[in-house]
Amino acid sequence: MQQTREYVRTIDHAGFATRAGLLYRVHLDPLLLLLLLVLSVCGLFVLYSASDYPLATVKRQAGFLLIGYLAMLLCAQVPMLLYRRMAPVFYAMGVCFLLLVPVFGDDSKGAQRWLDLPGLPRFQPSEILKLLMPLTVAWYLSPRLLPPRFKYIVAVLALVGVPALLIGMQPDLGTAILVASSGLFVLLLAGISWWYVASALLLLAASAWPMWQFVLHDYQRGRILTLLDPERDRFGAGWNILQSKTAIGSGGWDGKGWLEGTQSQLNFLPESHTDFIIAVLAEEFGLLGVLAILALYLAIIGRVLYIAYQSATTFNKLVAGSLGLTFFVYVFVNMGMVSGILPVVGVPLPLVSRGGTSIVTLMVAFGIVMAIASDKPRFSRG
Repeated sequence: MQQTREYVRTIDHAGFATRAGLLYRVHLDPLLLLLLLVLSVCGLFVLYSASDYPLATVKRQAGFLLIGYLAMLLCAQVPMLLYRRMAPVFYAMGVCFLLLVPVFGDDSKGAQRWLDLPGLPRFQPSEILKLLMPLTVAWYLSPRLLPPRFKYIVAVLALVGVPALLIGMQPDLGTAILVASSGLFVLLLAGISWWYVASALLLLAASAWPMWQFVLHDYQRGRILTLLDPERDRFGAGWNILQSKTAIGSGGWDGKGWLEGTQSQLNFLPESHTDFIIAVLAEEFGLLGVLAILALYLAIIGRVLYIAYQSATTFNKLVAGSLGLTFFVYVFVNMGMVSGILPVVGVPLPLVSRGGTSIVTLMVAFGIVMAIASDKPRFSRG
């Protein structure tokens, strides 16, 4: 009997090793792929409840996820050397798309963010820049001696500032900040002096009043005031955050049960299937559900950062590290705005909120991370 058990255990281990070996041969990291699949399935369950059970919404999301996973598989096959060589070309194309938005862009909710060009599907160029920015800054810094000198830091700020400014003019300040942060993370990982970081923070603090007076739009100032006092306009600008807090608080420790949330099912919670979907999860699955999804996100981020740590080239380290940190920012900003500690800026919860361009862009990013995990570097400085 003992020999039989050992034989079965050996067969199971061999089968797992064979499946893992197959994934490695197609340049997929088994652990990261598993975590992403679990998150995607959980997201479909929450979306079904958040969107009042229409299967069409879930099928649409599943279709985008399928496209995203196929894009991830294809991007994982591309050599990192090609990504490095094409980064400036892709960056230039992305900036050109942003320049076209004011001319050919679709106006949605008072902002021009979507581009609808003949022969191309409707897409949001700012989402693509979230991916292109780390590649471009890593391409620029990786051949140079690190930590970078001041003139290279200025050049990076210019590379980051141009698309961030164009996105902010749409206006889309939240996405502009995310795009800028994805590039600045590369600069941080490159070993920039903390004196520069402290100086930048002081400069940002000093510019707060001028930005409030001359840069921010009225609706953006309203979001900050609503963050500080949601009760000031409880049936207007403060409605979303008040209903979100109510949903989160009413979920308690273990929630009301799947499809049993009152705030979402009775339509008290706006944007429940997009930006505020975490409030639906909190109401139906409670704090336990939120901690579970948060643990899943942290596991994904940890795996990406581990891949960055194991990378042998500077370019790979900078790209993977910045993509992992940017993914963390997406999660932090969404959960922060839903729980009332950050202004509402329209950032979806990655791979859970309904979305098309966002999902495909994220999966392309994970495809690049997969390519980095399987990259066999040759002798190279960067």
